[in-house]
Amino acid sequence: MAGNNGGGPWGGGGGNQGGGNRGGGRGPGGEGPNIPEIDEIVRKGQEQLRVLMGGRGGSGRPGGTGGDAPGFGRGTIGLVVLAAIGLWVYASVYTVKPEEKSVELFFGKEYAIGEPGLNFAPWPVITKEIVAVTRERTEDIGVGLDSRLDQGLMLTGDENIVDIDFQVVWNINDPSAFLFNLADPVLTIDAVSEAAMREIIGRSELAPILNRDRGAIAQELRDLVQSTLDSYHSGISIVRINFEKADPPREVIDAFREVQAAEQTRDTLEKQADAYANKAVAGARGEAAMLLQEAEGYRAQVVNQAEGEASRFNAVYAEYAKAPEVTRKRLYLETMERVMGAVDKVIIDETAPGGQGVVPYLPLNDLRRGGSN
Repeated sequence: MAGNNGGGPWGGGGGNQGGGNRGGGRGPGGEGPNIPEIDEIVRKGQEQLRVLMGGRGGSGRPGGTGGDAPGFGRGTIGLVVLAAIGLWVYASVYTVKPEEKSVELFFGKEYAIGEPGLNFAPWPVITKEIVAVTRERTEDIGVGLDSRLDQGLMLTGDENIVDIDFQVVWNINDPSAFLFNLADPVLTIDAVSEAAMREIIGRSELAPILNRDRGAIAQELRDLVQSTLDSYHSGISIVRINFEKADPPREVIDAFREVQAAEQTRDTLEKQADAYANKAVAGARGEAAMLLQEAEGYRAQVVNQAEGEASRFNAVYAEYAKAPEVTRKRLYLETMERVMGAVDKVIIDETAPGGQGVVPYLPLNDLRRGGSN
């Protein structure tokens, strides 16, 4: 065994054996370092990779064989496949929140709608777009530094200019239509809302817009914008319209306030004039009704009196036809009584003795007249 140290299997002569030259042993002549063999370099790399992967290093001795190379290839490929499957599952499984919906695309074409919860879309064949459908979004028209200077200025039906600021509150009711039917949803909402408001203001007068018709205008605007967006199949729902402001332009606000004050004064004077006219007309109508009632009463009185006189005359005539002389004398006496009764009288008796024709009498009429005073 000692004689084989120079050329035995563990000696320097075994140039084709990997163990004899490990660590850089000397050559056959004992002179200079020996270059590591290719198999040894490959084996060391495999051993280090197995250690990193959690495996064991060959047969446990420095001179392991090269028969482990096929096992390393199968294990590495398996790990790579498992990692790829994990990444694929991670990319394919996604979560949709309660306020969201997802649109799944099969090679870019709509495939299905994902509901809230855990969903599976095999990537890359099926991709997804997640949209918040219940979150309310707002678009301001006529307000803000970024808005156009003339966006809120609108012409009314009575040829006045009004500065209007309003807010459109909207959400998504059809995520598929929202994603595929509109190139720029925000720009579309702005343009449709502004156009609808200009249409409504264009057929309205200024005073109702500034005073009492804002609620009606907001409701009409919501209906008009919603119908227009529905015609585009936009998938957008208008929640409400917030009517922020409706004022004259800043350049003429002072003059407009003076006009408003003058109109209010005019309305006050008109109301006062109407009240006075109503009072005067009511008084005149009452007086006219009173005069008519008095005239009716006088007419009835005269008619009744005339009818009474005629009836009396007819009755007297009937009695006169029965006894003309008696009736004639009676009429004479009654007439003389009526005529002479109101005259102051002095009675003279021509047959009185001694020519004393004046007969003293009691002044009954004067006594009666004095008693009535």
